[in-house]
Amino acid sequence: MCGRAQHPRDRHVRFTLPDPVLDTADQCHARGVWMSHDDPSSSVMIQVPGVGAFIRALLPVALSGGFTVTFGLWLAVHPDELRRAFAIWWEPEYPTLALDGRLANAVPPWGLLAAPVRVVVRDPNQTPYCDSSIDERLAAVLTNEWPHDLVLDAIGDR
Repeated sequence: MCGRAQHPRDRHVRFTLPDPVLDTADQCHARGVWMSHDDPSSSVMIQVPGVGAFIRALLPVALSGGFTVTFGLWLAVHPDELRRAFAIWWEPEYPTLALDGRLANAVPPWGLLAAPVRVVVRDPNQTPYCDSSIDERLAAVLTNEWPHDLVLDAIGDR
């Protein structure tokens, strides 16, 4: 993940685009699309006219046997929140960033597309982490340990 070697007990799954963007004909190639970097893979923010504003986040899931799978997903946010995040993302204030939004990717095996979530910065060198949710299913994903095979079988070779 991000050019670093992965820990053998922590698998990383990175979604390239938010699901609502994948559902459009032009995806990230439409007129007026803004990305924080050259392409969706390296971008931490993206805004697609008529679709929405999105910020990358990490969703770590505890698995049985001491394993973890960390989903690099997209969070749908209000455009004002995207501007606020952009203003401090590369500044000393970044560790204070907290955002409320909705998951913009369906996370296997739970789905959870559009579930509300709060993200916070846990490490100033990483994207924000999903921290809490008022959605009972997402709150359970964030706090419970899940059967290793259930989750890894659902993500397959992503």
